[in-house]
Order: sequence, then structure tokens, then C-alpha cells
Amino acid sequence: MSRTSSRSAGLALACAIFAAGSLAVPAFAADPAKVADTAKGKTLVNAAGMTLYVFAKDKDGASTCNGPCAINWPPLKAEAGAKAAAPWSVITRADGSSQWAYKGKPLYTWSKDKAPGDVSGDGFLDGAWSVAHP
Repeated sequence: MSRTSSRSAGLALACAIFAAGSLAVPAFAADPAKVADTAKGKTLVNAAGMTLYVFAKDKDGASTCNGPCAINWPPLKAEAGAKAAAPWSVITRADGSSQWAYKGKPLYTWSKDKAPGDVSGDGFLDGAWSVAHP
């Protein structure tokens, strides 16, 4: 085997090891929400900038907002196979779909908010709904 062939084989082996190692590194997804300044202070918002809310009646990382409630308060949906890292989690809703939660609290938007930064759902239902703060 010539010196050039030996170097080429070594280089090919090094590339194969690097590629295999690269595949083993987990890919981390971006957070499902970001923080924005609103009239209620620093607030979690979805990718479109719409305010996210939490519902006081949700307990133990489970959503109690289903049916007509979920039409008015659409859940922040998590795609199938979404990977969560603290403080984020993915919960399974009553209909089997997935929803993002922050510090165990399921997140929702409010159908009456019309523009990014609107916070018209804060305090709704005698304070049961409130903006989600980071």
C-alpha cells in the first residue's frame, strides 16, 4: 500500500468516525415560546407574538380546558415527537393531542386577542385566566 493510499484510508476512517459521532449528538429544539414586553410586563408569547395564558383550574400538568373552552382558548400545540427540556414539558390532552406547558402549566392563546402583545384575556373568568410570565 502506498503512502498516499494509507493517508487516504486514514482520512476516510477519520471522516467516518466524525460523521458517526455527529449523528449521536442530540438535536435540541428551540423553546416553543419566547418572552415579549406587554402591558402586563414580561410575558410568554407564541411564534406569532400572541400572548400565552395559563388557566388556574389546570392541575398536575393536565389541561381542563376542552371542547368549547379550547375553541376560545386554543392550546399551544406541540408537534408529534416534540422534545421538551425544563422548564418546558409536553402534556397529552383529553383528545390525545399534545400541548406545551411551562413549569407544568399548560399554555393557551385567547381567541379575542387580535394583535401581538394584546392581553385582553388576563383576569378573565374572575381571574382564572392570566398571562403566562417567564
